[in-house]
Amino acid sequence: MSIIKWSPFLGDNYFDEMDKVMSDFFPVVSKNNGFMPAIDMYEDKDNVIIETQLAGIDPEKVNISIENDILCIKGEGEKKTEVEEKNYYRKEIRRGGFYRSIALPSKVLGDKAEAVTNDGILKISIPKAPESKPKLIKIKNNNK
Repeated sequence: MSIIKWSPFLGDNYFDEMDKVMSDFFPVVSKNNGFMPAIDMYEDKDNVIIETQLAGIDPEKVNISIENDILCIKGEGEKKTEVEEKNYYRKEIRRGGFYRSIALPSKVLGDKAEAVTNDGILKISIPKAPESKPKLIKIKNNNK
């Protein structure tokens, strides 16, 4: 999967068109049903780490599960409707339900995962399964 670099020359419709294409393939992503939060996924020596922005969403309303090395993040953000009708020039802030399913890059110990939120960033740390950690193999010298 490649990163799409934002460019002012792509125009405002570019991401709307991408949303439309994605909603055709993944109905859960459509604007009516919610949104799919962006993630950063990386690893260190012992863990696979996933970070996502969930600013304004109560962590108590977020469910995280791991099954068959697939991470699912699902939740609900409040949609505050103080004023029903507004004359928007732009409406880009996503509200409502969200869902994200991510295949993890290696075998993990899902039952030992930890999740922490800080300043609107959810950080999930999942220990790698022992067989997926790199192993150092020493070469024996039989010439002696």
